[in-house]
Amino acid sequence: MGRGKIEIKRIENANSRQVTFSKRRAGLLKKAQELAILCDAEVAVIIFSNTGKLFEFSSSGMKGTLSRYNKCLESPEAAVVEFRAEKQDSKELDVLKDEIAKLQRKQLRLTGKDMTGLGLKELQHLEQQLSEGLLSVKERKEQLLMEQLEESRMQEQRAMLENETLRRQVEELRGFFPPADHPVPSYHEYYPVERKNTLANHSVVSPDVPSNYQIEKEDSDTTLHLGLPTDVYRKKKKTERETLSNDSGSQMGLF
Repeated sequence: MGRGKIEIKRIENANSRQVTFSKRRAGLLKKAQELAILCDAEVAVIIFSNTGKLFEFSSSGMKGTLSRYNKCLESPEAAVVEFRAEKQDSKELDVLKDEIAKLQRKQLRLTGKDMTGLGLKELQHLEQQLSEGLLSVKERKEQLLMEQLEESRMQEQRAMLENETLRRQVEELRGFFPPADHPVPSYHEYYPVERKNTLANHSVVSPDVPSNYQIEKEDSDTTLHLGLPTDVYRKKKKTERETLSNDSGSQMGLF
């Protein structure tokens, strides 16, 4: 027998009313979910019980659905255009997500992971890709090494040129100051009597030493004071003495 038709009116019994509310509310929410899935519709259901308790369902988020609802109330045509643009963006986003997932799987397989589900031909193709990639890496590595080698050679040539330039500058400076033909004598070679004078000053003079030593000492002091060599000074003094003796002899002859 078929189910009899029920009169739609308020249920007076509180317990029966509560049981009917719970059953029909669950059925309504289930139907709303099925409608959203089967028909790709955006469905939102809001239910308040007689006690003020809230029950809701939304296939795309309650806030987004209410915002769309308000826009439709203000301008129905603009809301439809915006919804179509959102749908298009959503489809493009889904396509991009699929592409990203494929690339991630491909990257994992290139690193030797996630090989499940690959056949023999796919594995051979993957091996060929890895071999070609390894060959490209080696070629790039060799290219970088050759570039570094060439750069090192250029730096070596620049250093050699700089060294040659510095060497020429040093040679030019030496040309302005040529080396002396004879080495420059030392101070003791110019003044050999300084050590004798030092010894004479610190030694005791014997009374047996002739007076010539005093003359030689005076001559040496004078020589040291004038900065003249000893031999030159002695010759000069000898010449002066001979001149004086000649003059004395001439004066005596006159007398």
